[in-house]
Amino acid sequence: MDLAKLNPPQREAVTHFGGPLLVLAGAGSGKTRVITFRIAHLLAQGVPPEAIAAVTFTNKAAEEMRERVAFLLQDRRTAKKLTIGTFHSMGLWILKEERKALGFPRGFTIYDQSDQLGVVREILRHLAKEDADRRYDVKAILTRISLAKNGFVAPDAYKIHEGDDYDEVTAEIYPRYQEALRAFAAVDFDDLITEVVRLLETNPAVRDRWRSRFRFVMVDEYQDTNRAQLMMVKHLVADHGNLVVVGDDDQSIYSWRGADPTNILRFTEMFEGARLVKLEQNYRSTKTILDAANAVINNNTQRHGKTLWSDKGAGAPIIHAVAPDVETEAKWVAREVRRLHQDDGRPWSAMAVMYRSNIQAKLLEEELRTNEVPYTMYGGQQFFERKEVKDVIAYLRIALNGRDELALRRIINYPARGVGATTVERLVARAQAQHANLWDVVRAAGAEAADDPEIRPQTRRALGDLVGVVERLRERLAGDVIVATRGLLDDIALYDDLRHAAPSMTAAQRRIDNVEGLIGTLTRHRDKRGGEGLADLLRHLSLQSDSEEADAGGEKVILTTLHGSKGLEFPVVFMVGLEEELLPHARTLQPQATDVIDADHAIDISEERRLCYVGITRAQQQLYITRACVRTSRGRPMPRTPSRFLLEIPDELLEVRDLAEEAREKVPSDEVRQFFSKLSFDD
Repeated sequence: MDLAKLNPPQREAVTHFGGPLLVLAGAGSGKTRVITFRIAHLLAQGVPPEAIAAVTFTNKAAEEMRERVAFLLQDRRTAKKLTIGTFHSMGLWILKEERKALGFPRGFTIYDQSDQLGVVREILRHLAKEDADRRYDVKAILTRISLAKNGFVAPDAYKIHEGDDYDEVTAEIYPRYQEALRAFAAVDFDDLITEVVRLLETNPAVRDRWRSRFRFVMVDEYQDTNRAQLMMVKHLVADHGNLVVVGDDDQSIYSWRGADPTNILRFTEMFEGARLVKLEQNYRSTKTILDAANAVINNNTQRHGKTLWSDKGAGAPIIHAVAPDVETEAKWVAREVRRLHQDDGRPWSAMAVMYRSNIQAKLLEEELRTNEVPYTMYGGQQFFERKEVKDVIAYLRIALNGRDELALRRIINYPARGVGATTVERLVARAQAQHANLWDVVRAAGAEAADDPEIRPQTRRALGDLVGVVERLRERLAGDVIVATRGLLDDIALYDDLRHAAPSMTAAQRRIDNVEGLIGTLTRHRDKRGGEGLADLLRHLSLQSDSEEADAGGEKVILTTLHGSKGLEFPVVFMVGLEEELLPHARTLQPQATDVIDADHAIDISEERRLCYVGITRAQQQLYITRACVRTSRGRPMPRTPSRFLLEIPDELLEVRDLAEEAREKVPSDEVRQFFSKLSFDD
């Protein structure tokens, strides 16, 4: 490992040994290099790999980190002994090892977001409120529950803001939601952190065990941590203080989902004796792009001061395209993308179009299709969220955990076997009345000897068939998971059902390929993790729902929201719609709007400015900024005001394009019109 490859601030961060350190890593400043070199340096100083933990926010980042360390060390065996993963994967590891102290069963299940939404919907249906499941946005309720859990607000202490209907219904659902998770032997993503924190706070033996295990802790993307994650980190390093965090307060853009930027702003206050290192050299962008980014972000007052710089030269000016209306804006972006590809030789995948709100994408998609530009929406449906994949996983889950009611309800009539919604509701009511789990009730109702006036004979046989499928799967799972899964697919004739239900053979094959992809994933995890059981595999899959995806773009232009662009970079970036009420968003300007989560989590102007900064710093060589002078709102054309962030960029960095003037230049002159009018094309 050659430390000479690092610049002086990077080298200072890497060689720091003991005590807390905040590494302020500006966009494109090589933060991943710092973390991986630091891990390798600690190992070279004799620190055992088992004593090192590095935490980040995505599985992709964690795997990349481990691969880089292995490359630096030229030693994969040592790299595998390191604890590198997300907060949630580390929380799961601790919960698995300490489940007895928590009273968790061996086969506990992790509910992903779709499972959580299903629980909330079911509770809503049973509330004594007319059309409750249609009146409320289930995601908004779940967001409130998540924020409360990460703030360690108990269900009975949930705060209701006066006049907020969502707070009132959340206060009713939150305790029922927690009861449902426990009844199903399940935890959600928030529990993976909050339950660990509670355990570390209340159990001295467990606390001492984990504090002594990790002597050096590193946290990546520290600006995105919430209160619960901060408390987890504090507990782990309380005895030794050997904590290095890497982050950028100027890229803190997720407060709406609980991230607390004060964690990084107050780091030196929270951890006594903390040092600070700034990484300001940018290895990504031209000087022009960085000057624009600095000019914008310098208008935020609550931040650690730093200035990005680059030795890449000035580069091209930023193109500021002003369109008369949103249709012209979209047409011009699509044509300019095509021109860059045809005339300048830019690969499609070298270009990205970014916007504040998904609603802006519709016109852009239409124009890209019209211009035959291949594109992909970054952050679309994830592999493990696809219906056919979740259906197979649900069978595996119920075979593993008979108390997993959501999994059972998902597959009780899939593929269709004649078990209607009315029957399911009767069985659910019976389970509740008997204080039994739904699987036991289904098994009893499907028994051959059952004499049940509420269950028709053909329905009883269908339930019996389901019980047979699940019990055979359970028996097979005592052996090889792949053999068991293949047996399940044959038992339920899944591929035949997918062929029958799909609108085309191509669509059917795509769905079949998705199921085969799941089997491939199960195979890789089984081979990689040795004798690890199916419960661990499924929990692991729940935590890395995007890690098995193919490259998001391929040879296509990327369309993404600004929030979705964080962590990405492209030679060419288009930022569209830089107007007041888009960026910054209208809800920022009117914090009383109903789509703000609550009074404590309203997004402010400073976060919108950080979002603009993130977008600008995604560009490596060429940045386009567009806006429309008129945009239709509720069916009426409304004049638009340039974004205050656009006005903060110095004029000398911008090259203005008047798209209305360009359009007029393309209109034929009267002389040309007269010439063509005299021609006859009848021949």
